[in-house]
Amino acid sequence: MSIVGLILGRRLANREYGERKIGAFEGLPAMGLDGLGSSAYGPEAALTVLRPLGAASLASIGWVTAPIVALLVVLFVSYWQTIRAYPTNGGAYVVAKENLGTNASLLAAAALMIDYVLNVAVGISAGVAALVSAVPALHPYILPLCLGILLLVTIVNLRGTLDAGRLFALPTYTFVASFAAILGIGIYNTVTSGGSPHPVVPPPHLPEAAEAVSVWLLLRAFAGGCTAMTGVEAVSNGMSAFREPPVKHGHRTLTAIVVILGSLLAGIAYLATAYRVGAMDQTQGGYRSVLSQLASAVIGEGVFYYVAMGSLLCVLALSANTSFVDFPRLCRAVAQDGFLPKPFAVVGRRLVFSVGILYLAATAGILLTVFGGITDHLIPLFAIGAFMTFTMSQTGMVAHWLRAIRHATSARERWAHKVHLAINAVGATTTGVALIVILSAKFLEGAWITVVVMPLVIVLLKAVRSYYDEVAARVREPGPLDLRETEPPVVLVALEDWNKVGDRALAFAMSLSPDVVGVHLIQLEGPDEEERHRILRAQWKKDVEEPARRAGLAPPRLVILRAGRRTIYEPILELARELQARFGGRRIAVLIPELVQQRWYQTIMHTHRARRLRSRLLKHGGPRLTVVNVPWYLDEMEAPARPRVAA
Repeated sequence: MSIVGLILGRRLANREYGERKIGAFEGLPAMGLDGLGSSAYGPEAALTVLRPLGAASLASIGWVTAPIVALLVVLFVSYWQTIRAYPTNGGAYVVAKENLGTNASLLAAAALMIDYVLNVAVGISAGVAALVSAVPALHPYILPLCLGILLLVTIVNLRGTLDAGRLFALPTYTFVASFAAILGIGIYNTVTSGGSPHPVVPPPHLPEAAEAVSVWLLLRAFAGGCTAMTGVEAVSNGMSAFREPPVKHGHRTLTAIVVILGSLLAGIAYLATAYRVGAMDQTQGGYRSVLSQLASAVIGEGVFYYVAMGSLLCVLALSANTSFVDFPRLCRAVAQDGFLPKPFAVVGRRLVFSVGILYLAATAGILLTVFGGITDHLIPLFAIGAFMTFTMSQTGMVAHWLRAIRHATSARERWAHKVHLAINAVGATTTGVALIVILSAKFLEGAWITVVVMPLVIVLLKAVRSYYDEVAARVREPGPLDLRETEPPVVLVALEDWNKVGDRALAFAMSLSPDVVGVHLIQLEGPDEEERHRILRAQWKKDVEEPARRAGLAPPRLVILRAGRRTIYEPILELARELQARFGGRRIAVLIPELVQQRWYQTIMHTHRARRLRSRLLKHGGPRLTVVNVPWYLDEMEAPARPRVAA
């Protein structure tokens, strides 16, 4: 087995595609890690904004969290309908394309692409930051740790979504069980103590108030807290990953993500107020996250605490997996419409879209490297793309139900569509208002970058489509078969030496045309090859010309060209042009004998001149020159020669 096969697994057959799909059990770790992980930094972002209020921040966090949870419920109901209406792919791109038009769909695609890349960089960075805060000795290795986790997540997803879901199930369900227990114990202690529980490990004292409560401050806190909802759309975007029936598994996964996330957000806000836990300054020594303070206040710092925090670190670091599941599927849909290069739509060896996975890993790796593994400055950009796609998707669903109402055949059907319309209209309105609030609150903190980048991405997508449209226009010429050029070509056979490889190529050339020329280049390895070409002429007369005459065939002639600069293709191209002029513009075919390396070590044993010659001739030969490879198998001597033709 090759190294690639050992790492990624065997190449899967197309018939196994259905077996590689996932259910709700794998769906939660595959698509829910982004949403679950955001429960760690969403409430913390809101409390950080409220920190200037001092102790009064605890009285305000509930007012900030309540609309976030309410918005989460609206999104849940809205995406429940979207999944039912689009059971194979209910992502914002597809919904916008079918209901709002091409430009709207490209806006949704640009927003999603930016959001997915940011999610990978920020999620991995947050996980490593939490690890380094627990083990300060690892601080010098932040970037290598980030890139190592990125490599791990990339390899696991190249193996397939099913493998990723199963591998990440343990830390995911450990996180859910641990913090469900912590929140349950904390709520029980709070209720039984009359609202004033005694913390096992008291959190740090809250700072003195530096400013008063204002509507603008609450709006900024709301914008920060909305980062907790960035993974809600993942299920609708990744519906093609679910096994039959996809709607059932999609609904179950969406329900699990929203119920767990909503419970965490509400529970954290409630217990932060009860245990008087606030956000700490991340730039100061001794920093501890809100969840770390809360867990130690409820259960102390024993084994359970470290299990819970360890699972949190894993969920944060692996939250990038959500993007690795959905980003390649989004790119496939966009590529199928011609707005991304076609390799994005090609399934890889493990029945996943490998090019999209590798592109996502590369772009996230660049971001992590540029920021040194510390991506806090990217967080203000984080929610913009998510809420843009929320709004586009819900607006598209409004248009979908309006069209369905017009085509309804009964009053009952029309009433049902109106109910669905009302739900998605509420979703579009609320997410649109939230997007405006987030843009206003975070514009100067970096959100303006997203506003600038999105149009640039759209321009790039349209440029790709323009290229494909131009190619299609040039090659599209319907009509009868053109039989004007049926005369055999003049065939040139590139020979490095006279051996069995050249023998096979020459015999094949003579089956194609009576006009065959053997071409041998001298001085490819330096100026001391004169003796070799004298020997070659003698061999050619004995082994080629005489047998051809005895068989009644026109003997191929040998042309020896000098490669003064040791370049392969220039002398052959010059000869091809001379022959075209001599033979009245007939097509020239160049046959290139090639040793096929079937063992890994054989690759470094050969010069690969045949491959380089083919590449150069295709690039510079023009439309009247055809290139044919004639393979010779070292390890399978009886394997038939199957020429690969490229024009």
